[in-house]
Amino acid sequence: MASAPGRADFLNTHQDYKGLPVVPVAINLRARMTAKPTGSRRFTIRAPDLEEYGEESTDSFEVGDQPVPLLERGFFGNYFRAVVNSILRRGHGGRLRGVDVTVRSQIPIGSGLASSAAIEVAFTALLNQICDLGFGRREIAEVSFEAENREMGIPCGRLDQYGVSFGGVIKLECRPPYGVEELPFKDLTFAVIDSGIRHSTSEIHPRRQAEIDRGLKILMETEGLPENLKAKLGYRYDEPLWEEISENEIAPYLESVDEEARRRILFTVRMQRLTEFALKVLRREDLEMWEVVQNLGEEGWNRVEKAASRERAHQILGEVMNRQHALLRDLYDLSLPRLEDIREAALEAGAYGAKISGAGLGGSIVTLVRDCEVGRRVVEASLDVGARRGWVSDVGEGVRIESP
Repeated sequence: MASAPGRADFLNTHQDYKGLPVVPVAINLRARMTAKPTGSRRFTIRAPDLEEYGEESTDSFEVGDQPVPLLERGFFGNYFRAVVNSILRRGHGGRLRGVDVTVRSQIPIGSGLASSAAIEVAFTALLNQICDLGFGRREIAEVSFEAENREMGIPCGRLDQYGVSFGGVIKLECRPPYGVEELPFKDLTFAVIDSGIRHSTSEIHPRRQAEIDRGLKILMETEGLPENLKAKLGYRYDEPLWEEISENEIAPYLESVDEEARRRILFTVRMQRLTEFALKVLRREDLEMWEVVQNLGEEGWNRVEKAASRERAHQILGEVMNRQHALLRDLYDLSLPRLEDIREAALEAGAYGAKISGAGLGGSIVTLVRDCEVGRRVVEASLDVGARRGWVSDVGEGVRIESP
C-alpha cells in the first residue's frame, strides 16, 4: 500500500509555471492504493470512488516496449498510463511488472487540492517499491510531473507533485535544478473548504499564460524600454527573471500594455514580493516593523501589533494570504461570488487568512486558523453559506509506503 497527501496551495499561487518559487503545504487528506502483482505485464486499475461521479472506474492495459496509448481526454486511467510511460522513457521498462491496483482517495476531484498529483505520486511510489526502481522523493515527483505535463499534455507546473511527494511545508524552486527547502515553521493548522464548484487547470492556465505572453511582446517592442529591464524580460511567460523585477521599475512601461495583460504582469510581481516576505516568517527570521508595514500596510501592522505575541507570526501569514487572495481575485480574475461568500464567512468565524487554493474559478479555499476548535467553526460557517464540505488539518506527511 502507498499513500500520498493532498496539498493546499499556501503561497504564490499561479507562479510555478513562470519559474518562480512556490510554497505548498501537505494536508491530512490522502489518496491510498493497494497493489497485488499479477505475475505478468498487465495492469488493472480499479477506482471505486469514481462510481459516485457516474464515471468509468476500471482500466486495464499491458506494458511492452512502446508507450501505452492514452485514451479519451478526461479518462482516469490516463494518469496511470502516463506514469508508466514516464518510467518507460527513463529506461526502466525492463523492471516494470504488472499489478492489480485499487485506488481510494479522500481528496475531492477538481477541488484545487492536487487530487491528480496524489494519485500520480502514490502510483509512482508503489511501482518504485514493487519494481525496485531506486527513486527518491525528487525522482518520484519528477516522474509524476512528467506524466501529467509531458505525457498527458496538461500545462501544469511542479507545485502539486513536489508538494505531495515531500509533504510538510516546502519552498520549491521552479527552475532547474528544482531545489526544495523544507521550512521549519510547521506549527500550522488549516481549515480547507471545498466550494463544490469543479474547475479544470487545463482550461485556466493556458489562458493566463497567453495573456502574459501578449503583454511581454508589447513590452519587448516598446520604444525606449531600458536595456537592463529588457534583459530581464522575454517573450514567453516563463522567460523573465520575475524575482529581479520591481513594480517601480516596470510600472511606467505598462501604460502601453492592454489592461488585461497589465494586470497579469502586476499580479506576478506583487505575489512574488509578498511570498518573499512570508518566507522570512516560515524560516523564523526576525522582522523589522518597516518590513511589516511595507508589505501589509498600516492596517495590517495594527492587526499584527494587537495580536497576542504567540499569534503574531500566524497573523502575519494570514494577512499575506488575504493579500494574495485579493491579487488572485482582482488581477487574475479567478474568484467567484460563492468563493467570496465562503471566504468572508471563514474570516468572520476567526480565520487569520483565507485564499483560493489551486487554479481558481472553483475548487477550494484554504484558511489558516489558530487551532482545531477555530477550524471547526470556520468549516461550519462555510457550510452555512453554501460550501460543499470542509476539513481541519495540520501539516501532513509526504508520500509513504504503508502496511496493507
